[in-house]
Amino acid sequence: MTQFTIHEKMIDSELLPSFSLTIDGAYTATVYSDMDMQEELTKVLQNNGDFSIFDLQEGLYQRLTIEGNIVFFHKWFQCKTPLAEILVLFALQSSAKKPLHTCTESEIRRVYYAKYFMSGMQPMIFREPIHGADVRTMDTFIYMLQKLKEKQVPLLILVSNLEHALLLGDIAYKLQKSGLQQIELDEGEASEEDESNSAGTSMTTSFFKIPAKVDDKMILFDPLEVDYIESQDGKAMIVVNDASYALDATLGDMEKKLAVYGFYRCHRSYIVNLQKVREIITWSKNTYSLRIDNQSQSTIPLSRTKIQEIQDKFSLK
Repeated sequence: MTQFTIHEKMIDSELLPSFSLTIDGAYTATVYSDMDMQEELTKVLQNNGDFSIFDLQEGLYQRLTIEGNIVFFHKWFQCKTPLAEILVLFALQSSAKKPLHTCTESEIRRVYYAKYFMSGMQPMIFREPIHGADVRTMDTFIYMLQKLKEKQVPLLILVSNLEHALLLGDIAYKLQKSGLQQIELDEGEASEEDESNSAGTSMTTSFFKIPAKVDDKMILFDPLEVDYIESQDGKAMIVVNDASYALDATLGDMEKKLAVYGFYRCHRSYIVNLQKVREIITWSKNTYSLRIDNQSQSTIPLSRTKIQEIQDKFSLK
């Protein structure tokens, strides 16, 4: 089985902690970090091996059509997958005759995906591959990952968004100054959490505000204002109108307090306001998300063990 390893000795940077990571072709690994660390890790990888970082920056041919670009790279990389199958795989068949300079951002991004897929490179390292992408394009990328895993290609994805790390990674890691730590992916909640959740429903709804501290101010939020709550470093962060605020509480604490207001623990790292859920997205057989009705149309990971339960909550068949 093909493997890809980042060794401690490769890392010579004051910004990055020392760590080792081995990835094989059986799974996709994501590394979640801030943009500064991501930029530094990208430089480390480029300086210590014959690695290509797929970051949507490599040149395409603007004067050629989508099909013309696909044909060129298909020949260049001597790709064995039929051209027609490539166009369908990346949802480009209906726009194949469009010159690239007239295409939408989403179409151009899918041409990049097709180019990367046809390159046949191993390992494949992606940087922010679905940042700002629409649902169709995200779905295309996730399907591409499945095809690459079938070929046992080691996959590493660098992201600065925790949702994307959980959505794309079979194994997700968080990189910070203290080191590289694996993020626990939700396989179901413990029985005591279920008990505490049911106990929380007996709380009174007469009056409750969520206190968040910003600098030297204390802001009080009505629960119905909150889009969702996520866990970061063991602390809860509430998201209101795309802005995040730190709470002096854990996700478990907030789950107990907010259950009666229609909040639901959809994933180990997320609690969502069910009134803000606009769409349930099925990315693959075992990968789901909730789309939130806010300005950025945020997507929240939904544990595969919770899909039936949330469908029942919305009375969906």
